[in-house]
Amino acid sequence: MSHDPEESLDRRHFLIGSIATAGATSALATAAGKANAQNSAPSSSRSTLGTVYTGEAIQGKRVVSALDVNDLEPGRKHLFYFQGVQMPTGQHWYVSVTVAKGVKPGKRVVLVSGVHGDEMSSIHTVQSVMNQLDPAEMSGTVMAVTDVSRPAIEGMQRRWPNSGRGNDLIDMNREWPGNENGLSAPSRHAGLLFNRLLRPNADAAIDFHTGTTGFDVTAFNIGGMDVPEVKAMLELYPVGQIFDNHVYPGVLHNAFMDVGIPAFTPEIGAARVLDLEMISLFVEGTLNVLKHHGILARPMGRTGKDVSVFIGNSALPILATQGGLVEHLVKLNDKVEAGQKVAVQRNSFGEVVAEYATTVSGEITGQRSDAMSEPGNPLMFILFRRAEKGDVEAYPE
Repeated sequence: MSHDPEESLDRRHFLIGSIATAGATSALATAAGKANAQNSAPSSSRSTLGTVYTGEAIQGKRVVSALDVNDLEPGRKHLFYFQGVQMPTGQHWYVSVTVAKGVKPGKRVVLVSGVHGDEMSSIHTVQSVMNQLDPAEMSGTVMAVTDVSRPAIEGMQRRWPNSGRGNDLIDMNREWPGNENGLSAPSRHAGLLFNRLLRPNADAAIDFHTGTTGFDVTAFNIGGMDVPEVKAMLELYPVGQIFDNHVYPGVLHNAFMDVGIPAFTPEIGAARVLDLEMISLFVEGTLNVLKHHGILARPMGRTGKDVSVFIGNSALPILATQGGLVEHLVKLNDKVEAGQKVAVQRNSFGEVVAEYATTVSGEITGQRSDAMSEPGNPLMFILFRRAEKGDVEAYPE
């Protein structure tokens, strides 16, 4: 139940990384974080807290520390700031929240972006979807959370700059579902958001990302196609690749999956830029998802049936073995065959110091965009179909 009636708001302002550059989180820390987060979370996907207003307003937007979309007036859009984790000064990081609540009851879909601070196309995709929604024509609710990792976004960098134990950079997409009493600010922030904002208001969820700074990716979706509800949503996007993989613990879409909420991750090209052509594909696909759930009563747009989709369940990293200038011999989305040379590297004299070939057949799904590389850097990832799925795969940063 709402603690305070919401005032009229009529302005609309809203503000992911890539699997291709992911690293595995500690299994022990993840298990502990999940246990602690679950101890402090509502017992079901329906909020037990109701909407809690703090009594504050920022730039005309009321501040909440918990949200239940059932409390909100139907047939309009609602704009809030969610009160996130506290900073060393005692102030809080605030997260922008937009809710489009239809005139009729229905499914609740949550759209998330800004978990990584350098992923601008993901934010713009969610903004574009919300701008196309008219609550007077909707059944159900769409909630957009567009700047999850605020301190990272302020510097347009991937990781959260954390100062709990000296200067540190923490990848927030290894922290979910978080722990409200955790040892780092990102963990506590994730716990607050997941327990009090995201989980209580979701029947399905989409966590939008892009490649990370210095590494570009194609237009593709990540999710487990062995889950029928997820498979149905993945196939509604007119994009050329699907990474059929549950990936590893700690990412947001898996936190949703762990509590029974179907979820997946779109990847929308390069970091730090707006790729408007690629964004349009994901806007179209996301609107299709809302139609699939009965929130919008419109004809379907283009889906995976209208494009050639390559589905892989594993990604091979090609890692640099030398330092030097890298020349790619293939492009994003190119098909490659096992044994094919894909890159060459030269030193300061222009001498070839390394040549790189793929050991699998598949499609290029990610490439290093920074021309220089040191040993150990990923140069590209190749999406391919492994005959048998193995254990959870860890991908180098």
